[in-house]
Amino acid sequence: MERREVLMLSIGTLLTSAWGAPLSPAQADNAPDEDAAASVRYNNERRFLAISYGRIAYIDRGTGDVVLFLHGFPLSGFQWRGAIERLSPHRRCIAPDLMGLGYTEVTADQSLAPAEQVEMITALLDGLAIQKVDLIANDSGGAVAQLFITKHRERVRTLMLTNCDVETDSPPAALLPVIDAASSGLYPDMWLEPWLHHKAEARSANGLGGMCYSDPRHPTDAALVQYLAPLVASPARKALINRYAMSLKQNSLQGIESRLRQCTVPTRIIWGMADTIFSRKSPEYLADVLPQFMGIRRLDQAKLFFPEEYPNIIAMEALNLWELTSVRFLDNA
Repeated sequence: MERREVLMLSIGTLLTSAWGAPLSPAQADNAPDEDAAASVRYNNERRFLAISYGRIAYIDRGTGDVVLFLHGFPLSGFQWRGAIERLSPHRRCIAPDLMGLGYTEVTADQSLAPAEQVEMITALLDGLAIQKVDLIANDSGGAVAQLFITKHRERVRTLMLTNCDVETDSPPAALLPVIDAASSGLYPDMWLEPWLHHKAEARSANGLGGMCYSDPRHPTDAALVQYLAPLVASPARKALINRYAMSLKQNSLQGIESRLRQCTVPTRIIWGMADTIFSRKSPEYLADVLPQFMGIRRLDQAKLFFPEEYPNIIAMEALNLWELTSVRFLDNA
């Protein structure tokens, strides 16, 4: 009876949050004035694991069952700092920098395509002796997550997707100018370097902030340095980020729907409805495709990178999902 009561409470939480509530910049719970300290902590805590794909940068905080965070483009594992702060008392939090992004180091000829990112993540988990994870992903990291669960279902307890690619919207049309600039070798010089050196411009309506964040204070100065400084640090790194952007030209999720329909990973969707990058229809597409779908929470005013602005929402939703799936498992045992 007690398990059923917990189950009903969790279901009620999920149902009442199905549509979400309006958000405002004042509600953002990842305070910009905390980011400088968070950046210093990340620099001190950052670890590296040498595997066949390169020297992979990652954060490892907390103990117990593992939650794996996959970030967006052109961000890094620093995107998840607020969620990690809130969830590390409950889980061991692993946040790698994907190949071509952040502080991860790869060879000049290493493929950066999403399918190769899956293999890198697999090798990283093996190197850390991690067998199973709860998976949380955003943006291009969401494409990697979908590929990962269809290839390694047995290694994923739960999946939480935020705004990201789906088979019917990959790459999104809004990304095509980035891919074109990268194809000409100009993406970091046209966009990333100016944003790094003129941070107010990066937060303007036409900058990274206006396009991808609802809070005009984001991305903070510290976040911009974490994300962009390594990408423009040398001609080789600029060439690498151009290659990363070009690797997104092909639809990496082409043909995945039939495999997703067979995937029994419990999946929860949190979607920012003010996102102008990915389609507002994608949550319904995923709801139709995934057999263990655990509902949608829509955030009316949130944009693409809202997990960075609203880590309390990510943490609350993750804890609800883990509790609900744990209770279901116990009731079925």
